[in-house]
Amino acid sequence: MATAPDPTASFIVEWPTLWVVPDWIEAHCPVPDGFRAGDDLELYPWQLWCTVNHYRIKPQATVGQLATAFTYRRSQVVAPQKTGKGPWSATLILAEAVGPVVFAGWASGGEVYRCVDHGCPCGWWYRYEPGEPMGTPWPTPLIQLTATSEDQTDNVYRPLRSMIRLGPLADVLPKAGEEFIRIGDEGRIDVVTSSATSRLGQPITMALQDETGIWTPTNKMTKTADTQRRGLAGMGGRSLETTNAWDPSEDSVAEATAKSRRRDIFRYHPQAPKSLSYTDKRQRRKIHRYVYAGSSHVDLDAIEAEAAEILERDPAQAERFFGNRIVSGSRSWLDVQKWAKRAKPRQIKPKTRIVLGFDGSDIDDWTAIRAETLDGHQFTPTYGPDRQPTIWNPADYPDGQVPRLEVDAAVDELMRTFDVVLMYCDPPYWESEVDAWVDRHGQRKVIRWQTRRIVQMHAACERLRTDVLKKDTTFTHDGCELTHDHIANTRAAARPGDRYVLRKASERQKIDATVTSVLAHEAAGDAVAAGMTKRKRTYVYTA
Repeated sequence: MATAPDPTASFIVEWPTLWVVPDWIEAHCPVPDGFRAGDDLELYPWQLWCTVNHYRIKPQATVGQLATAFTYRRSQVVAPQKTGKGPWSATLILAEAVGPVVFAGWASGGEVYRCVDHGCPCGWWYRYEPGEPMGTPWPTPLIQLTATSEDQTDNVYRPLRSMIRLGPLADVLPKAGEEFIRIGDEGRIDVVTSSATSRLGQPITMALQDETGIWTPTNKMTKTADTQRRGLAGMGGRSLETTNAWDPSEDSVAEATAKSRRRDIFRYHPQAPKSLSYTDKRQRRKIHRYVYAGSSHVDLDAIEAEAAEILERDPAQAERFFGNRIVSGSRSWLDVQKWAKRAKPRQIKPKTRIVLGFDGSDIDDWTAIRAETLDGHQFTPTYGPDRQPTIWNPADYPDGQVPRLEVDAAVDELMRTFDVVLMYCDPPYWESEVDAWVDRHGQRKVIRWQTRRIVQMHAACERLRTDVLKKDTTFTHDGCELTHDHIANTRAAARPGDRYVLRKASERQKIDATVTSVLAHEAAGDAVAAGMTKRKRTYVYTA
């Protein structure tokens, strides 16, 4: 059974960051409520990790740079219920309001940040080490705390006001109203919801976007996120997203951020090994230990009780909120935990007898090739000098189209590298290429296999699904992350005759690697049935 190591073991900082910010937070933001209300706050390990990453400075940063001085333009934190996302978000908003969050150059050693020099009479100070990045407050901070509803904003705004009232910031921010907080003469912290967006579009220095897992095109919060980021760009500001795990069928802002290829987004999303089953109580406990690591205040027994009750009526919700997993509210075609348990990566040697499955697209869906050995091990092969996986996303290319010549070259290389006995190809959009492969490699090897045929496709899907789920099969796979994601995205759409076809959980999601897995497994089964597991002997007759 898979184990769940402590994710905090990797919390090692070996790069420059504004250490003055977490120190400032712990000196100015007391515990906001509960039995310890008013006591000194100490950031949990995960909170400290996310803070120092959000304020990580580029080694080449220069004085005068704002957002561009930081390694990350924005951050996303995906964490389960009750880990303390709301109070932590409140501390960052307060730091952005009156704390030393703007890069102010590199310390020679001995420089001191004094609160009294910036309008705070608390007496706190911080001495910089040589070579350490220094910080200074925004001259006119303009901050928006944003969520879908007032109840949602209260998760951050309530502890924020308590921190002001109970700590030294009461002298700096004396007017903390119900909807906004004045900062000096011109600065503000505004509360913005989907029903009160009049301040959207204004230049801002910081945006807290709370619970972006439920920000969707339907509630118009996707547009809100885009508008705020445009406002940040004009001011050199940055944003922070916090959320529970999202439903992948809803096209949320959180999902778009998680899937973005931009390297200037910091992402924190602890996830236990996918092979652990959330419906098994013992394994669920391991999942909880993993995702709640670094949150010492959380009572895992209480979490278990809540999760177990919600599991009875809405298993997907429980797994998202407490297991921190991306699972859809509707039932998947194939249990992804069962799929994950079949992962046993191994090296496939050249000349191994294999089959291939191919599904092609043009400008929207992905193009992929999946392979399977005749003893039942499925894998994504690689090609070219850089050994790239045989998966092509059209968005990765300048013209937004899959590079057909590159795919063609990959097919030829696979044919040379392995002993390919069958290749099942879904031909739509790739008829000419498939015809060329048939001509080049033989019509008995390259087969046009139409996935639109309901009877045949249903049977092929059931073959793979059955061999993954039943206990007495030898089917394994390489653990390809993309294939795992596509399996999770796949739903079964009912058709007459107790059959189904595969569909996406949402239009944005992709299932192309699922289709190629089905085709490869069908080809492998047919090859075994046809007696192709053994190579034919070649006899040489001499007179």
